[in-house]
Amino acid sequence: MERNPRTRRELDPTDRRILEVLQADARLTMAQLAERVALSASPCWRRVQALEKAGVITGYHARLDRRRIGLGVHGFVHVRMQEHTTRSAAGFEAQVLAIRGIVACQNLSGRYDYQLELVATDHDAFARLVREQICALPGLRDIHTSLSLREVKAAGMLPVPG
Repeated sequence: MERNPRTRRELDPTDRRILEVLQADARLTMAQLAERVALSASPCWRRVQALEKAGVITGYHARLDRRRIGLGVHGFVHVRMQEHTTRSAAGFEAQVLAIRGIVACQNLSGRYDYQLELVATDHDAFARLVREQICALPGLRDIHTSLSLREVKAAGMLPVPG
């Protein structure tokens, strides 16, 4: 029986510890992970597989320093849509997914309908991204753009509820 990916999986303390350790260092071998969570390798491996199958673990990634790879500008674009239909949202979201400079997109409640998180090499590239690609997205009513002055806390480890 396959679980609905939106259904919350019950996590025991060992599952939570596995998730915390993997978020901190996903490059650990299974033996190293098992040692850190006080299991032997086989049961640890089975738990990790179960967490992957349940969709709790969705992938393993390298976290990059955007500045060290030449992405010196970080900003946000808040978008209000002209209309609020399923069709207009689907068209907008499909095009957002195709724009490389957008690293995150959230559908919001409140004043704005979407928040786009952008990165660019410099201010000119950021401005071109906004003018040429964001402003060309379908169904926009208006946008509000903000540049990040300083990153206080970047997306990091999720607090695993217990």
